[in-house]
Order: sequence, then structure tokens, then C-alpha cells
Amino acid sequence: MRSEPESAAAAFTRAGQDAVTYARRVAGTALARSEHHREENRELLKAYGRHRSAGGGGGEATPSALRGAAQRFRAACGLPMPVEDPVRSGPVVPARGPQTSDDDEDFSQLRILNRPT
Repeated sequence: MRSEPESAAAAFTRAGQDAVTYARRVAGTALARSEHHREENRELLKAYGRHRSAGGGGGEATPSALRGAAQRFRAACGLPMPVEDPVRSGPVVPARGPQTSDDDEDFSQLRILNRPT
């Protein structure tokens, strides 16, 4: 038995239906993933609240191993090193002064001044 070729209108209709089906499937997957993340965030908030109410909030925020790795990274990249502030009991990054490079110059002024007359 020989099947007839699909007409252009039927092919267009089928392609549109396939696109709508695909879009609905993708949207459903995205909504499910989003709801999953929201539920995880709710659970983390509950756990954080239980931890704080149990008096567990006084420990060191960052483990010393991670703190050391961060200091080595900052030193290797030439970034400012945080200084411990005993009053605030946390690291304070020193303020950076104004940049002295010429990257901030507005070169359009040079073009205007040197324009041929």
C-alpha cells in the first residue's frame, strides 16, 4: 500500500502541534525544577532557624582551611588582604584608593583637540 505525501498545510499543522507539545513539556519540567528548588530552600531555612534557636550561631562562619585557601588566592592574584577587626570580630577588606592607571582617560577629547581644520 502506498502512502500519500503529506500536504504542506498538514505538515505545517503537525509541526505547530509538535512545537506546542515540546514547549509544554519543557515548561512543565522547568516548573517542577523550580518547585523542587523552592522546597529545598524552605527546608534549608527551617534548618537554619532550628540551628540558630539552639544557640549554634556563635561559631566561626568560615572554616580555617577555607580561610587559608582564600588568603593564598588573594595573595596570588594581588588582591587586598582582609584585616581582622577585633571590634566587629570579622575580616575587613581595606578600601582601595583611586586608580592611577590611564584606563579611565576619555580619549574622545584627544580626538576632538587633534581634529584637522
